[in-house]
Amino acid sequence: MSDRSAIEWTGATWNPVTGCDRVSPGCDHCYAMTLAKRLKAMGSDKYQTDGDPRTSGPGFGVTIHPRSLDEPFRWRSPRTVFVNSMADLFHARVALWFIREVFEVMRATPQHTYQILTKRSLRLRRLAHKLEWPSNVWMGVSVENVDAFRRIEDLRQVPAAVRFLSCEPLLGPLDGINLGSIDWVIAGGESGPNFRPIDPQWVRHIRDTCTAADVPFFFKQWGGRTPKAFGRELDGRCWDEMPLIEIRNPDPRTTSRVHADPMLATAPTESAQRSNPGQLVRQR
Repeated sequence: MSDRSAIEWTGATWNPVTGCDRVSPGCDHCYAMTLAKRLKAMGSDKYQTDGDPRTSGPGFGVTIHPRSLDEPFRWRSPRTVFVNSMADLFHARVALWFIREVFEVMRATPQHTYQILTKRSLRLRRLAHKLEWPSNVWMGVSVENVDAFRRIEDLRQVPAAVRFLSCEPLLGPLDGINLGSIDWVIAGGESGPNFRPIDPQWVRHIRDTCTAADVPFFFKQWGGRTPKAFGRELDGRCWDEMPLIEIRNPDPRTTSRVHADPMLATAPTESAQRSNPGQLVRQR
């Protein structure tokens, strides 16, 4: 677990599962698989199980870590937490009982907001009704090209408070993307020595579609040999929009609407938190 993350749209990471297998073109240059190989060589306990060399790699075999389940309880102050930055919670080799354990931890720590991202949207949809979805859990799917639009349809069937798309690495235009019932969109280019370049027009189309649909848009990076090689600005500014959330006030008849903060996951400032000390009840 890391209580600080370099990922711009989150504040921390939590990995009760590690390891994965490539399932689509967006996985071809997986940063997590490269990192797992390095962590195995460094002797990290979590990364000693090798995956299938055809679809995975050294240190990247799917492994559950029950001892990691208590980690979110150690943080007193609110965090936005990316769940399984080094895995996919809905991988076929992650048993339903363990997924339920992860969800129970999230339910029991309402001071945090959790962001889950999957490419295995079919399993997500099939299991969604078997899980309890607390209001501090956001669910997203990866959409790297038009072939991944089916994942959006699966996501719409999930009763998450916030449904979001991660269009990263963006590998082609997303013409015709339907943002109905979607609350947030992230886009970004690929980074690393074998990065596939991103076309600015692809990004502008997503941004403009979000604007027309009143969906917050977050542009993470242009990508390149390093994540920061070409910066984050699109048309002269950074796009750091976050979902609009509702905070229940002490007076139950009223609510306040604020934009989520990637570092705190609740109100955008400490003063706003003090003035709205209630419970997160519903996202946009």
